[in-house]
Amino acid sequence: MKMGESAVTNNHHHHGLSIDVIPQGGSKCFDDDGRLKRTGNVWTASAHIITAVIGSGVLSLAWAIAQLGWIAGPTVMFLFSFVIYYTSSLLADCYRTGGKRNYTYTDAVRSNLGGVKVKICGLIQYLNLFGVAIGYTIAASISMMAIKRSNCFHESGAKNLCHISSNPYMIMFGVAEILFSQIPDFDQIWWLSIVAAVMSFTYSSIGLGLGIAKVAETGKFMGSLTGISIGTVTETQKIWRSFQALGNIAFAYSYSIILIEIQDTVKSPPSESKTMKKATLLSVAVTTAFYMLCGCMGYAAFGDLAPGNLLTGFGFFNPFWLLDIANAAIVIHLVGAYQVYCQPLFAFIEKWAFQRWPKSQFITKEIKVPIPGFRPYNLNLFRLVWRSAFVVLTTVISMLLPFFNDVVGLLGAFGFWPLTVYFPVEMYIAHKKIPKWSTRWLCLQILSAACLIISIAAAAGSIAGVVLDLKVYKPFKTTY
Repeated sequence: MKMGESAVTNNHHHHGLSIDVIPQGGSKCFDDDGRLKRTGNVWTASAHIITAVIGSGVLSLAWAIAQLGWIAGPTVMFLFSFVIYYTSSLLADCYRTGGKRNYTYTDAVRSNLGGVKVKICGLIQYLNLFGVAIGYTIAASISMMAIKRSNCFHESGAKNLCHISSNPYMIMFGVAEILFSQIPDFDQIWWLSIVAAVMSFTYSSIGLGLGIAKVAETGKFMGSLTGISIGTVTETQKIWRSFQALGNIAFAYSYSIILIEIQDTVKSPPSESKTMKKATLLSVAVTTAFYMLCGCMGYAAFGDLAPGNLLTGFGFFNPFWLLDIANAAIVIHLVGAYQVYCQPLFAFIEKWAFQRWPKSQFITKEIKVPIPGFRPYNLNLFRLVWRSAFVVLTTVISMLLPFFNDVVGLLGAFGFWPLTVYFPVEMYIAHKKIPKWSTRWLCLQILSAACLIISIAAAAGSIAGVVLDLKVYKPFKTTY
């Protein structure tokens, strides 16, 4: 998922426990699988998708369009949105396998493909979540620094450049995440996703508003048809950065992983897949329109010099309090979103360790810690050590590689082909029993191959970006 995905609570507590005691006629308050009746419709599903998708991916879009220019930039965004819509509608058909529901993306892969593919899918998902944790740490620390720098500019009357190191801010973010990671079921607090949604719309809209204001003020659209010019960057750099831009755009769109879980909130009849296809169309349309506005207005405001992160690149200096609000909103959003991403990974590792060493006191023993005025807190030593170690690891990696666009591009590339294209296409072929070498089969495979090439290019561009950036920066010494 993308930066900002929170809207869907993972029902990982009661998987596989639905014992069918309900007569086939069903009852008023239960669905065919014995769960409480689902009440979602097109509007709630679309709202879930939109709030989950629009997040920090939006911050790098102006930079991505600046690498590609006025022709290729918007074209690439349209192509991505079309592919996402198409593969999402394939995925919607895989919600039920032979009448049985799949509750999560992994469940769908298990029941449609099975075998080693489930393990690969899980590995990619968990690696992606790990990467997102790093991306969020970088993004949050950049925003904290931007608040500090914007106030420093303001006080010194923009005479002082206020270069500061990002490390203290990454460490602060890490400490906060260590505390939050010890709260059980933190990702299921009902108001968390509402806060996340409000925050992401706050900063996205501020970014959009400032872009429009700047264009209105100068009275002209900056930028060029082919993007950043050779001379500003070398020819090879131009190619790498264009590829990296693809990864940044893919990152802004990568949400197929939550679609099945959203579909699981939808009532039927009409069939869940019909509702879901409408919801996907609506939400992709809204998201693309919003992304186009943010990306294009950012590019129109700054031209080829569009900053890597729209709200922290100091293209905008005033009104400084508005930038501070936007950056504070990013930090609040990311603190929560980090947990939403990491909790499934935490749960997975803890379950695995529990099964591996069931007799170990270190892993299984829950120590009751009395807290006056609250229920006693269950302290588990393994949870304390493992979750803290995980956060420390992501923080250290972020301090070693504090490059927002490179990391975002790599994540987008890494998640795009396998999770958004390959698995949905394969599941659909298996589900609909499409014969090999038929026209339909060939078209799906060509789509998949094309997306694989895009993913590889974007990954290569991002890795090249990291290598180039490391030539300039010394790890742990980076200042902005």
